[in-house]
Amino acid sequence: MNIHEYQAKQLLARYGVAVLKGGVAYTPAEAGQVAETLGGPVWVVKAQIHAGGRGKGHFLGDSSGKGGVRVVKSIKEVEETVNAIMGKVLVTAQTGPAGREVKRVYVEQGCDIKRELYLGMLIDRATSRITIMASTEGGMEIEEVAATHPEKITKVAIDPVQGFQAYHGRQIAFSLGLEGKQVNSAVKFIGALYKAFVDLDMSIAEINPLVVSGDGDVIALDAKINFDDNALFRHKEVEELRDEAEEDPAELEAARHSLNYIKLDGSIGCMVNGAGLAMATMDIIKLYGGSPANFLDVGGGATKERVTTAFKLILSDPNVEGILVNIFGGIMRCDVIAEGVIAAAREVSLNVPLVVRLEGTNVELGKKIMAQSGLPIIAADNLADAAEKVVKAVKEAA
Repeated sequence: MNIHEYQAKQLLARYGVAVLKGGVAYTPAEAGQVAETLGGPVWVVKAQIHAGGRGKGHFLGDSSGKGGVRVVKSIKEVEETVNAIMGKVLVTAQTGPAGREVKRVYVEQGCDIKRELYLGMLIDRATSRITIMASTEGGMEIEEVAATHPEKITKVAIDPVQGFQAYHGRQIAFSLGLEGKQVNSAVKFIGALYKAFVDLDMSIAEINPLVVSGDGDVIALDAKINFDDNALFRHKEVEELRDEAEEDPAELEAARHSLNYIKLDGSIGCMVNGAGLAMATMDIIKLYGGSPANFLDVGGGATKERVTTAFKLILSDPNVEGILVNIFGGIMRCDVIAEGVIAAAREVSLNVPLVVRLEGTNVELGKKIMAQSGLPIIAADNLADAAEKVVKAVKEAA
């Protein structure tokens, strides 16, 4: 689960992470009041959407070239800026061409910036440890730094038994070229961020840029946080921060039915049971020249109703030109999948090619149910056969 920058900073501030003072606003007048409370002479107005690269982004229909993060120098300019961006669609590298509508802004006090750095924390699956990443290339996407200047990234893995220690912070600080007061400020900052990361079950915390002020303080100028959905039951206060307007409607609907669904950009819808099999299915579709439209894992204990919902979700995507159902029945029964697919296909008036590969528990019954359905279902013997048939069917239909 993602949250907005202002929400992230409010959470981090409780743990002692250094952030600038600011406030959220939903109208130009509210923004002016926040700015007046903060005091000047400089403020920063930031569009709040669940995407990075806001400063480098652009607004649809706006030829000014200004992005979603703007420095202003008067209360009047604060209100004028908010009026110019509120309700507009901001397009960044992370939103895609459709962009996101700006429904709130964060007004923050200005900062005397001497250096911009990068600091991130994530769970490294290879080591099963929280890993701190830091770079002198603040403001840049970490993926770009990794590709062009990997030597400029420092990584420190934290032993979960030992936890974060001051020497970890000093190692990061020295790698960033910090000195004097800056080192102590960085150690305190990183330690506080680590505690927040652990306590709140975060999966990613990214501070970009992390800035060094003229006074030698280390401050989070931006903050992006992602939480482990599986741990949200422990953090009701975090779950309440969810902004469903920023999430894909299909993914929200899937979550309500305990389906793991992620929309992609391809044309072949996939319905599979098991995350590993779903990944393999998407890979083999690519291998045969197609492109998956989604990741969809119906789970091992799916019911007919859940399968029907999953099928409808796939077909709600206008880009879907064909569907591949790939089921290996262990806990999941093939006849249940067949009944769900048929029920959904009839309900939505299926008008794209449908290829089904079934194997496992009650497979013969499942195949019999589909064969007797009267629907134009293309049966497949194995995964390769299924991928080849669905790619071919989509091309022929086109």
